[in-house]
Amino acid sequence: MRQRYNFGYLFSEGFHSIFTHGFMSFAAVCMIVCCLLIMGSFSLVAVNAENMFSDLEQENQFTAYIDENLTQEEARALQDDIEAVPNVARADFETKEQAQEEFEADYEGNPLFDSLPSTVYRDRFHIYLEDISQLTQTESAVQQVEGVASTKSAPEIAEGFTVIRNIAGAVALILVVILLLVSLFIISNTIKLATFNRREEIAIMKMCGATNAFVRWPFVFEGMILGLTGALVGFFLQWGVYALVSRAISTSDTIQLIKVLAFQPMALWVLGAFLITGLVIGVVGSMLAIRKFLQV
Repeated sequence: MRQRYNFGYLFSEGFHSIFTHGFMSFAAVCMIVCCLLIMGSFSLVAVNAENMFSDLEQENQFTAYIDENLTQEEARALQDDIEAVPNVARADFETKEQAQEEFEADYEGNPLFDSLPSTVYRDRFHIYLEDISQLTQTESAVQQVEGVASTKSAPEIAEGFTVIRNIAGAVALILVVILLLVSLFIISNTIKLATFNRREEIAIMKMCGATNAFVRWPFVFEGMILGLTGALVGFFLQWGVYALVSRAISTSDTIQLIKVLAFQPMALWVLGAFLITGLVIGVVGSMLAIRKFLQV
């Protein structure tokens, strides 16, 4: 015969147990909050770093020089063909006169470059990419566009961005996984200490015929409540810490070049991640803690 449980009763038992063992419950919530703050802070740093890398990648470009036999109108007309190349985000046209002005401004006062005619320069396009890791393939495709005489790029910079981005992503993932495992270990042992004080109660219940599931469920609900409580507290603390750090960076004269994303657009994602992580830590930690004491 299938056994049925009154989950309302089991939930109530788990809820009341939190207040019965108030100090240990408070310690468990504090540990969950600390673990989530560490993981959340590091994850937000990784998100901001990723955003900064994306901005830097968008600034990286290569130049396509137009055949000098084409008129300026014919050169401008190549923009649609260049922007149709896969991975090209946009192409900005620059006339030979504009190129001359920039060159003379960069080398102002150098007599070797004074009074060079604009015919020495060529009309050109500054081409921005969607994915900097595909620079070489995109540059080769642009060279095939009729009217493009040559291109100039810095592939070593693109490769550097790609390597740094991949390393940063791998390090972020590894550290988050390590922190999650450490959090589970800490919470499991914290809850195990609370459970140790109730080992006689569990033994009596088992001797009276209570099944493992009946004994386990109140602890699972207790861990669930503690995990969600820690997640909510951790979320609002994370918001406050992030706001303080953002304000400090924006008002600093030395590090104000660092661009920090606003927290509000990320708030729902952060809250969801905290709730799920807190729930997993609380439930799994409780199940790991109670497992030893069910062997009566």
